[in-house]
Amino acid sequence: GIIMRLSYAELKKKIAGIIPKGIDYEIDLEAGSISVITKQPERFVTSTDNLTVKIAKQVKRRIVIRPHPDILCDEKEVHNAVNDIMPPEAEIRKIWLDPALSEVILECDNPSEAVGPKGVNIQSLRDKIGWLVKVVRAPSIESRTQHDIRRYRKEMSDERKSLLRKFGTRIYRTKRPGEPWVRITALGSYREVGRAMHLITTNESKVLVDCGAKPTSNKNEIQPFFSAPELMPLDNLDAIVITHAHVDHIAMLPVLFRYGYRGPVYCTPPTRDLMTLLQIDYVKVSQAEGNEPPYSKADIQECIKHVVDVNWGEKTDIAPDVKMTMENAGHILGSSSVYMNIGEGNDEHKILFSGDIKYEKSWLFDAATVRFPKVDTLVVESTYGGPQDIQPTRDAASHELQEMIIDVIGRGGKIFCPVFAVGRSQEVMIAIDELFKSGKVSPVTVWLDGMISEATAIHASHPNFLNRDLRKKLLKGGEHNPFHSKWFKTVESYQQRESILLDPTPCIVLATSGMMTGGPIVEYFKHWAPEPNNTLCFVGYQASGTLGSRLRDGHSSVPLVDKGQTLMVEVRCSMRKIDGFSGHSDRNQLMDYVSALNPTPRKIICHHGDAQTCNAFRQGLREKFRVQTYAPANLETLRLL
Repeated sequence: GIIMRLSYAELKKKIAGIIPKGIDYEIDLEAGSISVITKQPERFVTSTDNLTVKIAKQVKRRIVIRPHPDILCDEKEVHNAVNDIMPPEAEIRKIWLDPALSEVILECDNPSEAVGPKGVNIQSLRDKIGWLVKVVRAPSIESRTQHDIRRYRKEMSDERKSLLRKFGTRIYRTKRPGEPWVRITALGSYREVGRAMHLITTNESKVLVDCGAKPTSNKNEIQPFFSAPELMPLDNLDAIVITHAHVDHIAMLPVLFRYGYRGPVYCTPPTRDLMTLLQIDYVKVSQAEGNEPPYSKADIQECIKHVVDVNWGEKTDIAPDVKMTMENAGHILGSSSVYMNIGEGNDEHKILFSGDIKYEKSWLFDAATVRFPKVDTLVVESTYGGPQDIQPTRDAASHELQEMIIDVIGRGGKIFCPVFAVGRSQEVMIAIDELFKSGKVSPVTVWLDGMISEATAIHASHPNFLNRDLRKKLLKGGEHNPFHSKWFKTVESYQQRESILLDPTPCIVLATSGMMTGGPIVEYFKHWAPEPNNTLCFVGYQASGTLGSRLRDGHSSVPLVDKGQTLMVEVRCSMRKIDGFSGHSDRNQLMDYVSALNPTPRKIICHHGDAQTCNAFRQGLREKFRVQTYAPANLETLRLL
């Protein structure tokens, strides 16, 4: 039947009818969730007829129970209680407070010891301190980014609480009259790769998906189309949703905060951490190249303050007429496909943004999810959607990489790979780790230069977003953890890099930037490219116009700008391109992905591929599925409902 949208007042009334008399509570909003604030949280969770579930079923909203501030101990008492109640075997490393959510996070080496039989330890700790208690496994490598975000959130908790309330109030505003309609506007990444940005406009609301930069030397094409009139004023934007943390999807997000956006940003916790890391780096790189960065560190912090964490599979309201669910996209850590339910009853329209997807299990992730209810419109990436774009499997790629390593190390050469800090480098690390552990070749040092170690630490701190095998290895720890193997070493300083450059012994270097548009990889290239013994190995996408793409196309000498001077670098090293490591699906996987959606979407919109590819993929989809397909240009708008 038709679910009529309830106003905030009606919701409160409905909830009042469910909660038994004599339980003290108040209702508040926490972005898309309804929070029940109570001095008796145990009455909602422990009772045989679980009240929380009952309320959620009745009002069809996400319900969270928050303890009333009056029953919360202060920080010192929390620490004392943890020491009293938690057994030493739990090996607690850190205690984090998030006052905005009245949550205490315990990081420990043995979570099951901390929880205790049937959760007895958590139960008694909660009774004593009042706070909600969350037990997580302490990561093997600490992530500075995550540490900073948690600290900042704690400092800003009062402001975050009122922001979450503000976001909620906006979601539960009164319904606008008039017939419903839905449109999508292409504001970046259409017929190109880079600067992804999509705007969904309905008769009631506006939602932006992604906000990226384009890796290009053309200054006019770096930013998405911020000047499009549909986007302004920013106050009219209800929400921003981020699919994943690659630069071409997140690097321009702080610009919106710079220009006054103060609404929510919805993404998964790993996306939040990685996005922050890459945005801070984006500012550094701009400065290093002598360009004025498009935003400051303060804009990035403002952005962190407005992030609302969403886990996979949690349905959440993000606008009066839009409900959203994020699911695994298999592309990088925390990457998601975004499923939106717009409107209600007969006027409902369901949109799926695939995000960047990998429809195949990899060393890090499960294959992208295809289990969605009906999809009316699919917005799908097309990076490798051309008829010729068929790639080897992960296993074949791993094998090829391992053969190359055996060969190059055998002849005393060095291997240097331009990698993206997030995604490719961790996969390559696991493939190398497997090779060295197999004993087929005696191990050499693998240097990680750039943000790779910090990105890897973020992977280690979100085991639930990795596939089961890898999660098990990380949780076992010690030598089972592939990221922790002794051959991986981080380049800590400029001096250390200099000594690696001059050291004649064979080694492997994974360095950023992934398309050789700057970053430490350029230093290795300058020194090592003229030596025929060495090998430059590409494992990721090289966008046209980048140094990486010129080299991949076989230029035997290339100009490099170094400290203001242009040098010609002679390329005498061998060059290898190993394809199957991409985080994107190839043509076959993309077709399989669409086939697996059941029923087939009525409309399919292709983006995130160059103009020919988007068009070829669109035609292929139309021929195979006999549905309406589009490959719009930037700034075009399509009416979906």
